[in-house]
Amino acid sequence: MAHDELDLQLLQALQLDGRASFGRIAAVLGVSDQTVARRYQKLRTSLRLRVLGIVDETRLGRPSWVVRLHCAPDGAARLADALARRDDTVYVALLNGGTEVTCGIKPRDRQARDDLLLQRLQRTPRVSAVSAHSIIHSFFGGPFHWLSKLDALTGDQQDQLRRPVPDRAGELTLDATDEAIVAALRQDGRTSLRELQDVTRQTGETVRRRLNRLRSAGVLFFDVQYDAEPLGHGTDVMLWITTAPTALTTVGRALAGHPEVWFAAATTGVSNIIVSIRCRDSAHLFTYLSERLGRLDGILQIETAPILRQVKQRELTP
Repeated sequence: MAHDELDLQLLQALQLDGRASFGRIAAVLGVSDQTVARRYQKLRTSLRLRVLGIVDETRLGRPSWVVRLHCAPDGAARLADALARRDDTVYVALLNGGTEVTCGIKPRDRQARDDLLLQRLQRTPRVSAVSAHSIIHSFFGGPFHWLSKLDALTGDQQDQLRRPVPDRAGELTLDATDEAIVAALRQDGRTSLRELQDVTRQTGETVRRRLNRLRSAGVLFFDVQYDAEPLGHGTDVMLWITTAPTALTTVGRALAGHPEVWFAAATTGVSNIIVSIRCRDSAHLFTYLSERLGRLDGILQIETAPILRQVKQRELTP
């Protein structure tokens, strides 16, 4: 199914505000409400489009980790599926010919972290090695999505849809009502206020106030997830980059500006930057590695790991 500029504009509009009404989006794009509704339904079918509510766990005092698990080929897929069913995993992928599973985790507390990293994964059959890396700084990702690099919308259109920058002063604590709202939006970020009222058993005004508070504090943002291959981007790769310590910030900031990069963060471990990139094909990947990355001073080593299958896809926020 062919996709045109209006489809890309709708994707970018939803990334700027995942709960924007079709009417508001239509007014910005200069089309009718019905056109936006039809295109939205088309993308849900053709690209498996989903808008999901994502919690920035660091605003709740919960650090993020990336875990690499090397395992026997006959055990990798089952392990990936099992990890995807866990509430504390935010993404799970099969890499390197099906012999590696990489996942992002956000444990609720130290005990949950230790139970997973020091006990469960270490004892998992068919796993030969486990390495865990703490994310210590974000360069690109989370609320800053790859769709923003499409430039399908004009600057003025983006300004009309973009929400105010969140106030990130201090950490927050969620109560039962907040948790119920977040749980519903994790499944469908466009869940209506009426449905959120039913879930929380609160008034519409209470739900609206809680939702605005979560968004304004930067605890909750909305992510657009879809199949990129039909749009011409069929090669996803993870890069583990080692830089000189003095070049860490410079390289990270340069990576954030690359059109191919949809996630980049500084991590602990031998490799100090983890990057996820999206390319059209292997030729595009070769050009990116040899020319764009090859021109950055301070890079000492690059390990590439093609993503065979994205088992679970949610944004990992440092």
